[in-house]
Amino acid sequence: MSKSKKSRQTVTPKQARYLRGLGHHLSPVAMVGREGINDRLVASVDEVLIARELIKVKLQSNCPLDRKEAASILAQKTRSAAVQVLGKTILLFRENKNRKDEGKIGLP
Repeated sequence: MSKSKKSRQTVTPKQARYLRGLGHHLSPVAMVGREGINDRLVASVDEVLIARELIKVKLQSNCPLDRKEAASILAQKTRSAAVQVLGKTILLFRENKNRKDEGKIGLP
């Protein structure tokens, strides 16, 4: 990864509320365990964000990071927005501007 600062996805409070509603039924697609946030996890989350735009990440009980700290780090490294941190679950969103199918999330 380059040392240049990457821009993060930003969402308004109205958009965050909309995304939380969409993310309610989702199942976690990645787990953060005792190794914390490593390059392999970031690459995996990055790939899924390209395909889905909105995902859940679960923190396991042996995760060494605080849940809000983990959400911030993961959002920064994947250039996404941490829409919600609820319990040990993080909801991440990153718009895929190249996606043109019906699965694209249209923000209000």
